[in-house]
Amino acid sequence: MATVSAKSSDIDRKWFVVDATDVALGRLASRVASVLRGKHRPEYTPHADTGDFVIVLNAANVKLTGNKREGKFYYRHSGYPGGLTAESYRHLLERKPELAIEKAVKGMLPKGSLGRQMRRKLKVYAAGTHPHVAQKPVPFPY
Repeated sequence: MATVSAKSSDIDRKWFVVDATDVALGRLASRVASVLRGKHRPEYTPHADTGDFVIVLNAANVKLTGNKREGKFYYRHSGYPGGLTAESYRHLLERKPELAIEKAVKGMLPKGSLGRQMRRKLKVYAAGTHPHVAQKPVPFPY
């Protein structure tokens, strides 16, 4: 028996929709990253993009357990000396809630061009509506 290696062009991609209300950020991100990679499919191939599209709604209502809302920080650097900026996740969720989920999922995907290709299939919205109705997304399989 020969091992079958799936190609990205042979995959029939589905669209899944997820409601992030009161779901822990890390648990949501790990499940979304698994679906983006295609690990839920029997034809999963590590070197090919075999995953599906994922729409995350209500990103502003994601839950952070413990003291992470105040104690966990999002860091960025301008590139200049002393240019480190730290922002708590409470402020980040108020300012741009999509970024918290995108950053968590990005850390769980492969680095390089394959990871960037998988990340393009993630759509995150702060509110409960999305413009992807024509793709007929189905509820997320937990």
